[in-house]
This record gives sequence, structure tokens and C-alpha cells, in this order.
Amino acid sequence: MRQAWRRRVGLWLGLALACSGVAAAQQPASTSSGAAVVEPAPAVVKIVRQGASYQLQVNGQPFYIKGGGLGDIDQETLLARGGNSFRTWSTGDDTAKVRAMLDRAQRNGLKVAMGLDVARERHGFDYDDATAVAAQQKRIETEVALYKDHPAVLMWLVGNELNLEHKNPKVWNAVNDITLAIHRLDPNHPVMTPLAGFTPALIAEIKARAPALDLIGVQLYGDINELPAKLRASKWTGPYVVTEWGPTGHWESPLTSWGAAIEDDASRKAGRLMERYQSYIASDKRQGLGSYVFLWGQKQERTPTWYGLFLKSGESTPSVDAMQYLWTGQWPDNRAPAIQPILIDGLAATKSVSVAPGSEHEAHVQAEDAEQDPLRFQWYVLRETTATTTGGDHEDVPAAVRVRMTFQGQGGLKFQAPQEPGAYRLFVEVRDGHGHAAYANFPFQVSAAP
Repeated sequence: MRQAWRRRVGLWLGLALACSGVAAAQQPASTSSGAAVVEPAPAVVKIVRQGASYQLQVNGQPFYIKGGGLGDIDQETLLARGGNSFRTWSTGDDTAKVRAMLDRAQRNGLKVAMGLDVARERHGFDYDDATAVAAQQKRIETEVALYKDHPAVLMWLVGNELNLEHKNPKVWNAVNDITLAIHRLDPNHPVMTPLAGFTPALIAEIKARAPALDLIGVQLYGDINELPAKLRASKWTGPYVVTEWGPTGHWESPLTSWGAAIEDDASRKAGRLMERYQSYIASDKRQGLGSYVFLWGQKQERTPTWYGLFLKSGESTPSVDAMQYLWTGQWPDNRAPAIQPILIDGLAATKSVSVAPGSEHEAHVQAEDAEQDPLRFQWYVLRETTATTTGGDHEDVPAAVRVRMTFQGQGGLKFQAPQEPGAYRLFVEVRDGHGHAAYANFPFQVSAAP
């Protein structure tokens, strides 16, 4: 559910090919001086049916996607943790930046699922406007032509969550026309569209209006346990990639009495990633071609910590360790700290804690480090967000609130509630000094009559 990042085709030496991890065909080229060099051809990516099962192949070799939705963390970190691919949400206007991203991916041996920005109805696009639809397709064809021959390209993602709040079924006709155009321009890479969940009615509509798609992307969070049943109910027997998955979403989490979503702490999120990947992603050996965890970076969406696997300051969290284990079977030598939920005055967030303006309270969080690294606790308070955006649209980080705090040993805090009534959230970030961290937060309310 989201937006973002960019691509280049250039000349490469044999060393770059060795980094790709997949043998790429070579074709001769020449420099201005006439010296022969080697330019890698585009990777030939196919979905091969094997009986009742499907396999993604790159240049004839099996390729199971172990990927992340790439945010603001470098590709090398993804590679070091065992990833082999990342996805983007759009190409944007900065051609040089996108080409540099692709060049870097090729050097790192990573494949890129290239997002193509397709307008969503809820942003005001009218799929009954034939002129606008044609202009959008022309723009997308231009983007595909720019990058289709880069050897790091894995596949094309047409739009993102176009079913979110949509009403006009012609969006799927447009997807089909775009897919057919991509097939004409680029026979080497499959085409999909990522869906925000799916129903039998939606799949029937897509089958009828966008049959040219090679596969679908499915995006599920807390409800990913419903994936097998959804596939059966929808009669989708073709291939798919889980193009977004991760923690329990803010829209499906428990709420306080004033409507604030209660976020899992970093360790619980990591545990849920383990369970969800093993039970509902890697377990599908028939139709599933892999996945992209959300988000290999950091972003504000209801809170600054809800979806990112890293803190804004760059530290990796227990979820990154979990993904390394899931992808490689090995834990890192030095792991992120483990953490428990915050308690305020001994109460959990599910108790909908409301306090008086300026009142004094105690908070406590339990954290530990497997390597016994000394931990540093950072506490802060933000106003509760008032954002009502959906689909990962931009949100501003809520304003920080200055409150009096007294730290009480490891994980203890005395603090004075804000003077102004309203909804707030207490955060803690726990760092081990080795680039790793854990976090938790607690929504609370300041009321004149608690």
C-alpha cells in the first residue's frame, strides 16, 4: 500500500555479471575507441508451469523471491541479510536516479520488480476519460522502453492497490491494455498488478477484464492467515507474489476507547513475521513465487515505527533479524535487543489509559540483549496522529511534546502528563550500540476528567 523509488542501462564488465548470481547472456558492443566490451542482455524471466505448480525462472534458473519493498535503506543491507530482490512503486521523473538504482542492483546481484505508477480513482482519476487513459498508457510505455533491457529488471508491477476504494471496473481494462503494450515492448519480463486483498468478485472481474496479466500480486497484513482460503474461494489457481506483507495493520489492530490503534512492540512484530512467512508464504510451493516484506526502510504511517523494519536513525530491529533467519536459516552474530510492551502505572495500552493534565506517572519497559550489550533507552512523546489517509499516502510525523521526564534505571521512567487535553503516544527506543534497536509505544489520553 504505498508509493516511491527509481533506474539505467549502461556498459558492464565481466565482474558485474559475476555479481548478478544469475548467468546473463552477453552480446558484443564497442566503445568510442573501437575497443570491444561486453554489454549484458536483459534477463529472460519466465513463469514456468510444472504440472499443477509454477516456478519463476531467470535465464533458465529457478528464482524464488526473497525481497523487501525498498525504502530509504541501502540495497547492500538487503543483500547482506539474504535478500535477492526488491520492489519499487513508481519510476518517477528522475531517469538518471532510476538507472543508477538498477546499475547498483546489478552490481549487488539483486533483481528489481519495477513499479509503474497507475492512477487510482480515489486520487481523482476518471477511467471514463479516454484521453486521460491514453495519455497514462503512453507515459507508461515510455517508462518501460527506457528500462526494459536492463539486466537487473525482474518484472513489471502495473499500479498498486488499484482495487482500493475503486468503483469503475474500467480500471482493469486499462490494466489489460497496459499489460498488452508491455508484452509487445518487452517479451522478457512478466507483468502483474498488486492487489489490496482480494475477493472472488474482484478476481472474477480481473479474469474477465485483464486476462493478459501473467500473475497477480497480493497484499495482506494481519489477515495473511486467510490467504489459502481466499485463493480457494476466488478460484485463483495461477501464480502470485505476496507483494506486501508485514506487521498487523493499523486498520486491523485493537483500539483504545478514543480510537487510537494499539501497535505491537518490535519483538512481537518479529515473531509475527516468522509465523506468517513460514505458515502462509513459504509454505505455498504450488502457486507462490515469493514475497516482498514491507518496508525495508522507515516511514511515518500512523506512527514512525509501524511499518518500517528500521528506525529513522538507521538501526535495524528484531524484524530484520527475523527476515535474515527466514531467508538464510542463520541468525546474525549480534542481534537486536528484545523488548516487551510498555506499561503506564502498571496498566497495558488495551486498558485505554486516561490521565489528568500535568499529572505524574510511571512507565516501564522490559528489554534485554542476547549478547549482554549495554542498552540505551530513549523516551519521547508525540501527539497522536490525526491522519485518515489510506493506501500508504503521505503522512507528516505528529508534533513532539515536551514533558518533564526522570529516568529510573534500565527501562524505568517518571513523567508528567502534558497540560493540554488530547491524545498522545509515549515511545521508547532501545539501542545496543551496534546498529540495532527495539521499540514500543503506548497511546494515552489527557482528559480533564479521567
